[in-house]
Amino acid sequence: QLQLVESGGGLVEPGGSLRLSCAASGSAVGSVTIAWFRQAPGKEREGVSCITSSRIPYQIDSVKGRFTISRDNAKNTVYLQMNTLKPEDTAVYYCNADQAGLAYWGQGTQVTVST
Repeated sequence: QLQLVESGGGLVEPGGSLRLSCAASGSAVGSVTIAWFRQAPGKEREGVSCITSSRIPYQIDSVKGRFTISRDNAKNTVYLQMNTLKPEDTAVYYCNADQAGLAYWGQGTQVTVST
């Protein structure tokens, strides 16, 4: 069974950077599309970025040019490099994968952008 564990969140000032990690077990990250979602207080969960098994990345417009998704197959980990962070990026960030018709989620990691 696929398991996902996020890490790397924290408190950062506006304009700062963080790198989130999504470590997978039970399946190879290179065989599925891995996505990052986020959920801010009082808002619905939204997709932020994903990377396909063919290493094709996608991002929503609000993070293009600031966030970069990448994958290390040897470490079975997907990363989300977040630069030039803004207060509106504050949210719990979740890692997601769909496999055999089932959706798998990590526990989430809190990102807070504030002075």
